[in-house]
Amino acid sequence: MTVTTLALDNVVEIVSVLSDAFHDYPVMQHILGPDAPGASPYPVRLHRLVQLFVSERAYRKEPLMGVRDANGVLVGAAIMTLPGSPDPPPTMVALRESIWAELGAEPRRRYDAYASAANFFDGMEPHHHLNMIGVRRAHQGLGLSRQLLASVHNLGQADPVSPGTSLTTERAVNVPLYEHFGYRVQGHTRVTSALETWGMFRPRTPSD
Repeated sequence: MTVTTLALDNVVEIVSVLSDAFHDYPVMQHILGPDAPGASPYPVRLHRLVQLFVSERAYRKEPLMGVRDANGVLVGAAIMTLPGSPDPPPTMVALRESIWAELGAEPRRRYDAYASAANFFDGMEPHHHLNMIGVRRAHQGLGLSRQLLASVHNLGQADPVSPGTSLTTERAVNVPLYEHFGYRVQGHTRVTSALETWGMFRPRTPSD
């Protein structure tokens, strides 16, 4: 399986993959919170939240990458922010407000608080940022994340203006894994008693 470039037309597929991959991810559970009376079930709300994150990149025409299985089904995906990310078009702004209106004021407040706490890269030169990377649970352990991550790094390496690639993770076990691929911890904070986050940065090097 090889990594291919995706586009706005593939948003539904990407959202399906990442919703499956992030089904129990700490930051998603934190933002969405427990099921409230009258609210949509957690999987529905998760799908809408992931749709927001993926669409933010797709409508800006920023990098979307994926891996398909032998039947052509998308099983892994990664989405990125470019240095000097453009403003979203009005269509995206309207979609964003629609999704937050559906999810509610409290999830939006929790997201804003998390984003403020995880702002480890403020003041750095504009660089590539890996927003999300994930593989369907049924296809994990096959090395697909490694393939996607290599494509992420190749993209950053091809841009002489970008000093490197950043990401955040909310699982301590992921920190040494990303360190293995050249990332270093840029910052760490505890958002709540149940949620902590690490900002990591991988400098662009001539040997990539």
